[in-house]
Amino acid sequence: MSGGQVESLFDLGLPVEVAELPADLAGLDRLLDDAALLAPIEAAWVASAREFGRPSVPMDRLVRLMVVKARSGGWGYETLMREVSDSLHLRRFCRIALTERVPDESTIRKLVKRLGAEVIEQITMAVIERATAAGAQRRFSARAVRIDSTVVESDIRYPTDLGLAQDAARMLAAEAKKAAQLAGPEAPHVRDRSRAIAKKLRRLSRTLAARTGQGKEVALKLTGEAGQIAATSLSETRRLAARLRQRAKGRGAQSKLRAAERLEQLAERAAKVCDQITKRVAGQKIAERLVSMSDPDARPIRKGKLRQPTEFGTVMQITELCENTRRGARGLILPASTQIGSPNESNLLPSTGQRLDKLAIHPKEIALDGGFQPGPIAESLPPPDRLFIAGRHSAGSKKTNRRLAKFRVGCEGRISHLKRRYGMRRSRLKGHQGARTWAAWAILAYNLDTLTIRDA
Repeated sequence: MSGGQVESLFDLGLPVEVAELPADLAGLDRLLDDAALLAPIEAAWVASAREFGRPSVPMDRLVRLMVVKARSGGWGYETLMREVSDSLHLRRFCRIALTERVPDESTIRKLVKRLGAEVIEQITMAVIERATAAGAQRRFSARAVRIDSTVVESDIRYPTDLGLAQDAARMLAAEAKKAAQLAGPEAPHVRDRSRAIAKKLRRLSRTLAARTGQGKEVALKLTGEAGQIAATSLSETRRLAARLRQRAKGRGAQSKLRAAERLEQLAERAAKVCDQITKRVAGQKIAERLVSMSDPDARPIRKGKLRQPTEFGTVMQITELCENTRRGARGLILPASTQIGSPNESNLLPSTGQRLDKLAIHPKEIALDGGFQPGPIAESLPPPDRLFIAGRHSAGSKKTNRRLAKFRVGCEGRISHLKRRYGMRRSRLKGHQGARTWAAWAILAYNLDTLTIRDA
C-alpha cells in the first residue's frame, strides 16, 4: 500500500499522469480515507454475519465502487465492473491492484441489497456531521435550508389493467413451474395464460386504431375478460400453494414452505389486480391502486407536471443545507425522507426535523414550497429567523422575500441535478426499500462531490 493505494511491481513502471489520481478522484479518496465513515457498514455486517457469513468484498472497496456508479449517472453493475477493470485511475481509486480481478457484478448487487438504505443514510449523516463539526478544518456552516419533494420513478412500464393481468398470469405460471417438482406428480398445474390476454390487448389496440367510437365499451369488455382469465390462474396458484403446505413434512419441508410463501405473495398481488379490474368494470373508485406486479410499493403520484401529469414511483423529500442563499449555492443534502404512497409534504417533515436536531443544525433561514403548512413546520423544524413559504405572505422586506424565493427555486434545480448527474430519475431497485437505497447512494455521492469541490 502506498498512500492508501494498492501497489505492485507493475505500478513502478506507470507514468506520473497515471499513478496520480485526477483532482476529483483524489478529493474523494481523501474523504473516504476516514475509517469512521465505514463504521455503520461494519456494525451492520457484524450483526448479520451469523446468517449471511462474511462479505466477499472489502467494505471500503464496495463504497468506492458504488460512489463511482452513482457519479456515472446511468451505469449498470456490469458496465461499472467493465469500466473499472479498464481504467487505471478507477482501479487505483477503488483500491483494486493491477494484478487483481474486479469483483463480479452479481456480488456487488447482492451486497448492496443486503446493506439496504439505513446503513448508507448513516454514512451520509456521518459525512455531514464531520463537515459541520465545530473542530472541522473547513467547517461547513449550514446557514440556510431549502426543502422540496420529488418523485423517484420505479423501473416499470406504463401500467394498464390488461397489462397487469398479463403480467399476473405470466408471473404466476413462471413461479408455479419452479415449485412444481416440490409439489409432487398430482400437484395442480398452473397454465401460462399470458398469451390469451395478449390477444385481447392486441384486439383492443386494433379497435382504438380504427376510431370507431366503440373504444371505451370494447376496452371494458376485454378488460373484464382478461380479469377472469387471470382469476383462473390465481385459483390454480392458490391450490398449488395449499398442496405445498400439505407436503411440507420431514426432509425438504423448509424448501416447500418457502416456495408456498412465494406463490402466496404473488397470488396476493394478482388478487389485487383482479379486484381492481372488477371495480373498474363496475365503475367503482379504486383506492391504493397496484401499478406493478414486480414493484408492489410503487404508487401513481400526480405532481401537476404538464409533460408528465402522473408519475409512478416513490415521493422523496430533499433537504439541502447551504452556507448562503446566493445564486448557484451548493450545499449538503440530508438523507431523503419518504413514505409509501403519495404523502402530503408536511407529513415528511418530522423525520427531516429529527435529522436536523441530531446534527445540531439550527438554520437562520428556511425556504419551502407552497405545499407546506405553517403548523407542521413549527412542530417539526427548528424555529428560524426567517421562514419563507412560496405563495404565502412572509414577514420581511420585499428584497429579502425575493432573495429567498430565488433561493427556494434553486432546490428544483438541485433535484434536476440529482436526477441527471446521479441517476435519481429512476430507481433500478425494486420496492420502497430499493428506491430508498438507490436515492441514498445518489445523495452520498453528491455530498462527497460537494465537499471535494469546496475543498479544492
